[in-house]
Amino acid sequence: MPWLISAIVLVAAIAVAAPWLYAKFVAEDDAPAASVSTEGARPASGAVDGDWVVAAGSDPNTTAAGYTVHEILNGESVTVVGSTHDVSGTATIENGALTAAEVTVQVATIATDSGRRDSQFRGNVMQTDTFPTATFTLDGPVDLSGVPDDGTVGTVTAPGTLALKDRTQHVDAQITVLRSGDELIASGSVPTVWTDYGVQPPSLGFVTVDGNGSIDFLVTFARG
Repeated sequence: MPWLISAIVLVAAIAVAAPWLYAKFVAEDDAPAASVSTEGARPASGAVDGDWVVAAGSDPNTTAAGYTVHEILNGESVTVVGSTHDVSGTATIENGALTAAEVTVQVATIATDSGRRDSQFRGNVMQTDTFPTATFTLDGPVDLSGVPDDGTVGTVTAPGTLALKDRTQHVDAQITVLRSGDELIASGSVPTVWTDYGVQPPSLGFVTVDGNGSIDFLVTFARG
């Protein structure tokens, strides 16, 4: 029976080594979530006042939203970024202040580089058949007078309500804003405790997901 003993030892060694091998040689940090870039930016054309709509498209570097989390594999931390360009919304600017805004994300189309992870996310974690969208609604005016019109960025804080799954929470979103040509581009990352929204981070044996992460967005608005 030496062959049987050897086989058992081999299987045991693989079982012990698999998580380490995965963490060392397979798992890699994803690229950071898309954010405002001034590359190719132009001075703003026209006044900032008016009605604006999200210019959704197939390019995630133009409009995208999603999440960033860390997976822990036997002490190895791997950054995972999921995103979708299925984003819609509107904004109104009056007298240099953002007075109304609502942005909606189709959660069911958020994806990473792993179909298995995405299936878990859409099913047990987010239940997207029941809760297909997430929405940010502005709660108060935001002064945009300090945002440059020369193709450089400014930073503002936007108070709002984030509706995710079956919960709503007040958030103060720190937003980087760029006015470039006829576009208004904004990005930010909102630190998030997942259980605040009724989301239970998965724990699957040697792979667990941190309880904290962020909700990320890059939104390009065009004149309505």
